[in-house]
Amino acid sequence: MAGISDEDIQKVRDANDVVAVIGERVPVKQKGRDFWCCCPLHQEKTPSFKIDPSTQLWHCFGCGEGGDVFSFIMKTEDMTFPEAVRRLAERAHIDIVEAGGRGSVPASRKARLKDICARTAEFYHTQLMRGRGAEADAARSYLASRGFGGKVPGKWCLGFAPGRGALVRHLSSLGFKADEMVAANVALDGRGALRDRFYNRVMFPIFDVSGDCIAFGGRVIGTGEPKYLNSQETPLFHKSQVLYGLDHAKAAMAATGVAIVVEGYTDVIALHEAGIENAVATLGTALTMRHIRVLSRHASKRIVYLFDGDAAGQRAADRALAFIDKSMTPEAGRSQVDLVAVTLPDNLDPAEFVQARGSDALRELVDDAKPLLEYGIDRRLASHNLDSAEGRARALDDCLAVLAPIKESILAKDYAVRLAGRLRLRENDVLEALAAKEPPRFQGRDDEEAAAAPPPRAKRALSRAERNRLRFEREFLSLAAQHPLVALAHADTLAQIQWHEEVHRLLADSILATLAENPAAAGVDIVTRATLVTPHAPRVLTGGLQREGAEPEAVGAYLAEELALGDAEEAIGTLTAQLAGGVAPEEAELLHAAIATLQMDVASRRVAHRAVQHS
Repeated sequence: MAGISDEDIQKVRDANDVVAVIGERVPVKQKGRDFWCCCPLHQEKTPSFKIDPSTQLWHCFGCGEGGDVFSFIMKTEDMTFPEAVRRLAERAHIDIVEAGGRGSVPASRKARLKDICARTAEFYHTQLMRGRGAEADAARSYLASRGFGGKVPGKWCLGFAPGRGALVRHLSSLGFKADEMVAANVALDGRGALRDRFYNRVMFPIFDVSGDCIAFGGRVIGTGEPKYLNSQETPLFHKSQVLYGLDHAKAAMAATGVAIVVEGYTDVIALHEAGIENAVATLGTALTMRHIRVLSRHASKRIVYLFDGDAAGQRAADRALAFIDKSMTPEAGRSQVDLVAVTLPDNLDPAEFVQARGSDALRELVDDAKPLLEYGIDRRLASHNLDSAEGRARALDDCLAVLAPIKESILAKDYAVRLAGRLRLRENDVLEALAAKEPPRFQGRDDEEAAAAPPPRAKRALSRAERNRLRFEREFLSLAAQHPLVALAHADTLAQIQWHEEVHRLLADSILATLAENPAAAGVDIVTRATLVTPHAPRVLTGGLQREGAEPEAVGAYLAEELALGDAEEAIGTLTAQLAGGVAPEEAELLHAAIATLQMDVASRRVAHRAVQHS
């Protein structure tokens, strides 16, 4: 794949045993040669999650998900395939080299970029604490006015960026090269002259969860635009995943089970200094589902979204409703996200609120935060005139849009019943309106996730015969993926079958392509490569039924013949329909002969096939 070589992917997979990786998340127990556990992706009391150490594949017979070790990380931590590879590379202390993508660098060079960021943070902090001149004095005055004096600058490594090339000269004296400074986004290369990216700003270093400096945010001193300037995306820094203050907050999150999300650097610092140490902030972006997944690893009970009372805060509150999805329903089981929300009164931000009313008052607000669904419905109802029939109709449509992404859940239906009472409408009418309401296409996803998501598919009613056909296709593909010798023996069938699902055709092509490139490829290699073709690959290719004592080769031969017979019967149907549509006498004679020959062939093969089935 682009970015990470196949060799590095193999190296990472070999170093991360799937049983060990899953065992770090949930208790696993060996039964025979396989391992079993309760699925971490949905709620269950009886283990239905099987891990096969010989193939390094897993499958949950409860929810239908499955895959390899990369798929497990992708699904449990809401990551892309490259992100999962990187995460497991870090787990195994493997240095991978990325190439072919914008801004991609060898993992070993990332340590160099982190060193640049660390030295930059030290330089800025020194300038704040010891720098001379009116601009440095203004930076210190600003922080003092926010109550950030004493030990606060040292604890948060706050700094001052003087600009005028001071940072570039300092880093150059330490032996860092121009391209490294640009890659770390602390310097800009304009017309051949390297210059500092940040100029005359109070600096807030941004640390990852491990405490390594990876980026910066700077607030202008006095007037100027932009008021806040953040680092751009770099090999170290991806703003849709990073939260300011998480390195400080993770311990308190683990202890309380609660995470508080605010909007600014100073809000985080003010809350921590007031004793509320489980607060973090997004970095110039709305809260994303990736942020939520990151927080869920540290806060086991709930995530509180704390909105400013001003207009900007209310716009952020409306955007937050986009994160309502099935992960917030009881049906999500162990992966359920308890996301609640509260708006601060009197147009205050968190820093102003704790300064004016104290930390206990803020804790009371947080404790009384409403579930995001209730919060969103209350906000929508408040924006309509409920005294008129027209206003109630508009309010109903507006509120059902909040519930639409989870309309099949018991939770949504419960809220719909409550909504009927508040709008003085019949419960059945509201429930019917909810069932008919279509959710936004990419509900709760950021732009990157939306671009990668497949378009929604229309549901279609399937006959019993069609359901059986699709089941046979899935079983054959699963068997071929997990037992490559079966795939090689039936390569012609894989290539010639008239697949009834487009995703099945994609998977067959992927299996053949992998084996054509490497006939000795293992099953886990086939699944990994297929995952890059379609996100549906893991659940299909690991979901085959288990036949106790059956030889894979025999099962493969049976399934291949079943599918081939199905295709032959469809061909007879096509020819019969063509004949019934009216053709010339000469052509009709040929069609009759062809149909008769095919019917005789299929009949004899069916007899032999049934004999194999019952043997």
